[in-house]
Amino acid sequence: MKGDTKTIILDEALSLFAVKGYDGVTVQDIARAVGIKAPSLYKHYKSKQDIFDAILIETENRYKKQVLSMNMNGSEPEKDKDLFLGITEEDLYEKVKGLFLYYLHDEYAVKIRRMMTIGQYQNERLSDLYKKQYIDDALLYQKTLFQFFIYSGVFESGDPQMMAIQFYAPIYLLMINCDNRSEREKESLAFLKEHVRQFGQLYSNKEK
Repeated sequence: MKGDTKTIILDEALSLFAVKGYDGVTVQDIARAVGIKAPSLYKHYKSKQDIFDAILIETENRYKKQVLSMNMNGSEPEKDKDLFLGITEEDLYEKVKGLFLYYLHDEYAVKIRRMMTIGQYQNERLSDLYKKQYIDDALLYQKTLFQFFIYSGVFESGDPQMMAIQFYAPIYLLMINCDNRSEREKESLAFLKEHVRQFGQLYSNKEK
């Protein structure tokens, strides 16, 4: 097995969490998957919670690296608003597509979403994290951007919260549609492109 022990522990733990859920995995399970004894694991992480927190940090770092490669901030809409002002439909689709494929193919992004999907029914903290990461934060980011577009006259007047829901919900639905079904990816990307086109037609200020 390649990599330093700390990294291997995170990788193996996340793989187990993605199958059994956070609550269904013990430190002994993780140590066994790594090929070490539990006392040796504690030399690197003090608890299962410590491992989980390190996984969240690594997930966030991977996301930041991805959006940076796309010349985006990805978390603070105030820093991205100028990027999207005047963006072409094709360029917007490429941005959306880039994040869509990241969440479908990045090992950490895929496994942590599976873990949280399972865990939201077992663990209150995971339920809160799931809603924050995949619903609340995404909608707030987009709502804030749409508020700016309305204020700037790029979009016609409307409810930015409803715009955010209408934009994001189909994207997340298409991502779920592709989970474990790679043959659906091509069709989903075609739907995604059409969704971006129709959304722009629906809300773009016709007078500009």
